Amino acid sequence: MDIKSISPQEACDLLTREEGYVYLDVRSTPEFSEGHPQGALNIPLHHAQPETGQMTPNPDFLTVVRANFSADAKLLLGCFSGGRSMMAAEMLGRAGYRNLLNVRCGFGGARDATGRVVEPGWASLGLPVERESRPGASYEPLLKKARP
Repeated sequence: MDIKSISPQEACDLLTREEGYVYLDVRSTPEFSEGHPQGALNIPLHHAQPETGQMTPNPDFLTVVRANFSADAKLLLGCFSGGRSMMAAEMLGRAGYRNLLNVRCGFGGARDATGRVVEPGWASLGLPVERESRPGASYEPLLKKARP
């Protein structure tokens, strides 16, 4: 399945103008807590290890997504710069999800090999950002749905 990538502005437009789209932020929980697109839900593709800061795969990612979204859910997948969200979209596509869009620049913007921003992300475009999680939007309550 080919995954289409859209800009943060296009994602914001879909969220405000179209019915049923959900922004699924696949960044780690600390990243999500520092700020995220307004209305986003957080299911991390990877967890940051507290001792080292190294990212390790979240073994529950697919299980938690399945517990919270049907295969026909309209999911906008975003991360910091677009890489993790594309990996998540490909994984979900292989698992049978059909309505997936990757937010190509994510929250922080697409970067070149030197780390320079080459396309601005959600935050730098001035799109709506939350720093507090709404009830049910952070990872823990979404994980609980997978482990009743």
